[in-house]
Amino acid sequence: MSTRSKIWILLATGLVVGQAVAAIWLRGFRLVAFSDATQALLLLSGTLAFVPTALAAQGRARAFWGLMATGVGLWFGYQLVWIYFEIYLRQDVPDLFVGDTVLFLHIVPMMAALALQPQRSQDDRTTRFGSLDFALQLIWWLFLYLFTVVPWLYAFPDDLSYNHNQNVIYMTEKIVFLGGLAVLWTRSSRSWKMLYGHLFGASLVYALSSYLANWAIEKHLYYTGSLYDVPLVLSMAWFTGIALWARDMPPKQEAVRAHKGHGVWVARLGMMTIFSLPLFAGWALIDLNSPSQVQTFRLLLTLSTMMLMGSLVFLKQHLLDRELLSLLRQSEESFDSLQRLQAQLVQSEKLASLGQLVGGAAHELNNPLTAMLGYSDLLSSTQLDDEQRALALKIDQQVRRTKALVASLLNFAKQVPGEKSPLDMSALVQTALKLCQPQLRTRNIEIQAKLASDLPPVLGDSTQLLQVCLHIGNNALHALEEVGGGALSISTAMEAGSVVVEFSDNGPGARDPERVFDPFYTTRPVGKGMGLGLSACYGIVQEHKGRIVCENRPEGGAVFRIELPAMNTDARARQSASTPPVYPLAGLAAAGGHVPSSDKR
Repeated sequence: MSTRSKIWILLATGLVVGQAVAAIWLRGFRLVAFSDATQALLLLSGTLAFVPTALAAQGRARAFWGLMATGVGLWFGYQLVWIYFEIYLRQDVPDLFVGDTVLFLHIVPMMAALALQPQRSQDDRTTRFGSLDFALQLIWWLFLYLFTVVPWLYAFPDDLSYNHNQNVIYMTEKIVFLGGLAVLWTRSSRSWKMLYGHLFGASLVYALSSYLANWAIEKHLYYTGSLYDVPLVLSMAWFTGIALWARDMPPKQEAVRAHKGHGVWVARLGMMTIFSLPLFAGWALIDLNSPSQVQTFRLLLTLSTMMLMGSLVFLKQHLLDRELLSLLRQSEESFDSLQRLQAQLVQSEKLASLGQLVGGAAHELNNPLTAMLGYSDLLSSTQLDDEQRALALKIDQQVRRTKALVASLLNFAKQVPGEKSPLDMSALVQTALKLCQPQLRTRNIEIQAKLASDLPPVLGDSTQLLQVCLHIGNNALHALEEVGGGALSISTAMEAGSVVVEFSDNGPGARDPERVFDPFYTTRPVGKGMGLGLSACYGIVQEHKGRIVCENRPEGGAVFRIELPAMNTDARARQSASTPPVYPLAGLAAAGGHVPSSDKR
């Protein structure tokens, strides 16, 4: 604790000692003035000590200390009223005094502070609805005071009934506050447990001092500044010490969740306050001992409170409806995301299992195929007639075709990540279009390219991504060829941190868009396609941490959409310092510019 706080506590302790000494040595007006001034200074001290603690805190802890400061501040305001009467006017405070409402209400903000439970982690939604439940209880406490005490002040003035009801309701409020502190004290730990323990001790001393003072008044033993006020002054100084301790050593939030039933019980208490209003109305009607003016006042008060609390319930229900709709939308989005993730996992499992299967089978087939190809070459080099040579040529063609199939299976099974470098996807797509130009001219297909010029680069293997573009382009070419031509639209854009490439055609569309990436799924005639091209594309895009989907357009045709994560600025700078962007043409040219067949529509 800082030196300043220690001096502050010593001064507060000195005021308590001074009050005890004055109660013994002073009498009359000097004792009254000293006692009232001492209590005002201690309450002002407590208020000023709580304010910096609230400003230094965050979130619900700030609201907690702010409400505590408000409660002590209202207490200080009530004490100023006593100073006005007993020191300035030099007269007793009236028995029927409307300012007593402030004394009753000063505990309500402290009760609200306890309802916040800043020591426990709660989400914003729980705090928001808890605030509405507290508002219902705040209105109920105010209603309770107006119902039991105020009628004897205005409707039918009676000092005996007023003082009796005032003392009963005030003592009830303090008992409820002490009960809340006791519960939090037992359920907390570490510094918060110590804090609630001190608050409970100070509040208990205050409640006992009030009880003793009321007992002394009934016995005609009490006067302002007497020894009965010493425990009261001690409790005031104690609140100052609590605020200074919390400011110098703020308690940390406990890493535990609030009790599951906490929010439910708070809401139930709010509903109980509403259901209690008809009971109070019935009490007002059947209490024949009360004057008619008191009955009328209580009935009108109950009806007004019911309307006010009903409005709060309507507001709470409106917020709950909005919250439920929001949760429903989030649940639907989560379910859709889960389904997409499940489909991707299933697809990945298919590719992985198939890769293991065909990898081993292809290696075993390569050896006999190589021998068959060698024997066919030897057979062709011997002296054969035309018919025999034609048969030998057919054998050679079929063996080479089978060997190409095995090579495709091996390439599909490996899916080994290549070396990645920054790539401009617009330039890559432009390269793929140039390679497809010869086929486009002969098939009456029009290309509509809309390539963005300011795309950020993506980190990828240029050869693999070029293979993806060629596969998808070739798939569209075959689909358009079936209907005698058409248009193929290719676009690149930046969306939500991803570079998007779309291939869109006006052909017949995909028969089963959800299955086009399945291995060996094809709708082309036998011998025209193996159904591995788009499966390989799916694996390549997944390996690049991207996403590829196929959908049918409402106006006809299919759309293939590729999403690849764009490089951020830092990664771009590191890559550009070591490896320049690459746009391969040589690799494809060495392969003879062949576009693999992959039609699955």
